[in-house]
Amino acid sequence: MAQATFEEMSASDFFYRNRDIAGLSNPSRSVFVAIREAVENSLDAAESQKIPPDIYVRLSFESEATKDTQVYKLRVEDNGSGIPPRFIPSAFGQVLYGSKYKLKQARGTFGLGGKMAVLYGQITTHQPVLVTSSTGQEKIYSFKLMIDIQRNKPIILDRKVLINKDNWHGTIIEFSLEGDYLRAMPKIIEYFKQTAMVNPYANLTFVDPKGRLYKFKRATTTMPEPPKETMPHPYGVDVELLQRLIQITEFTNMSTFLRGHFHRVGEITARNFLEFAGIPANKNPKKLTHEEIVRLMQNLKKYKDFLPPDASCLSPLGEELLKAGVMKELNPEYLVVHQRKPSTYAGHPFIVEMAMAYGGGVPKRSNFVIYRFANKIPLLYDEASDVAYRVISNMNWKRYKVQPEMPIAIVVHICSTKVPYKTVGKEFISDRPEVRREEANAIREVARQIQHFLARQEHVHNEKKRLGIFSKYLPKIAEFSTTLAGETKKPDIEKLLKSVQKYGAEED
Repeated sequence: MAQATFEEMSASDFFYRNRDIAGLSNPSRSVFVAIREAVENSLDAAESQKIPPDIYVRLSFESEATKDTQVYKLRVEDNGSGIPPRFIPSAFGQVLYGSKYKLKQARGTFGLGGKMAVLYGQITTHQPVLVTSSTGQEKIYSFKLMIDIQRNKPIILDRKVLINKDNWHGTIIEFSLEGDYLRAMPKIIEYFKQTAMVNPYANLTFVDPKGRLYKFKRATTTMPEPPKETMPHPYGVDVELLQRLIQITEFTNMSTFLRGHFHRVGEITARNFLEFAGIPANKNPKKLTHEEIVRLMQNLKKYKDFLPPDASCLSPLGEELLKAGVMKELNPEYLVVHQRKPSTYAGHPFIVEMAMAYGGGVPKRSNFVIYRFANKIPLLYDEASDVAYRVISNMNWKRYKVQPEMPIAIVVHICSTKVPYKTVGKEFISDRPEVRREEANAIREVARQIQHFLARQEHVHNEKKRLGIFSKYLPKIAEFSTTLAGETKKPDIEKLLKSVQKYGAEED
């Protein structure tokens, strides 16, 4: 009998063999994902320093690859915070390495997207990535890199240091990849349009392989407050996280351990919880056995008196910025926006923001146009799998006098320290009861306001129709009555028309 061979596989090797997991499932999707991930890294880098983002993206044709695919060069430039030189090789040449593993709202979640795009480019073209960056200091650093797939380590092919005469800060990334832009183009253009909608303070420029320029100018320089790092909430921990915290902690008793490592746990809460769990307050956390750690985790889940997570660590768009973004991209006849109060799921805070736009530049379709966003990321694929789609589909729209074929767009945005994505590809949000409830309440609120607007529109329409009838027949009645009365002067019908005009202001 043949013996099985066991071997270790690195993270980059795993994703090399299973790149579909990160959304790189076909040539057109891969071009889209590569652009999306690079742009979102640039947006995060600028927003973290409250710098209004200026992002330039160019996709240029290099050569034919196969009958249906081409080789392109992707170049993305930003004015973000830049990357310290010692981190650049690993930031772009090591899968599951990055700055997004802390508990803080960010577009990236898994530390995969940017590196996976670079890895995909390397696999399909065998070309390195060129990264140039500066934090605004006196030097600019440039690295030519490849990924050692088996070891999950960066290979530095070249390193240059340039003088930064203009105190430039930001990052430029350039690499080749195989793809199918023609099929990806509609999604890519829509991605930029929706990114501009939910980031109205950003300048976005895209030049496609045919040299066509797409420019999305910022509507404001006002930006939301950057998200803040926070500690894990007791309801969101598991045994693995507890073991990691115990390993790194410098606290020598359970009371200070809980207060120092968990969100919204003060002295009184820690004391009451430890009494509930039957753990001595002065016990050293490093002395806990595995069984005691498991019981600790179970009791953290059971205890009902922890304060809910504080959402001050989040960075929602806000009603004014959401309104500015939707107005800029859709220019609707009527727009209503609503931001829900913070809520939580599994110990993670989240906020739902909703907008509903009617008429104007809203595309006319047989059903509502739905724009879905998570942490200011447009979600363009798998709409029917998203919790927002289910909430909207299950609404009793007749109650609000709304018909699906009306020119109505619904904008749904959720921000959280941990968005409940269903897949690594970040394409749709899973159906969490807490998220579903908040989205349903938000959609009801904006639907009520749309209902009032539509009712007013109907009244105005009926009044115009009524006035039209009066305007058509009153002159004839006046002329006929004048003749019957044997008079020569016709009565003034303007006063009569004004007396029945209830909605003159709306008509004007």
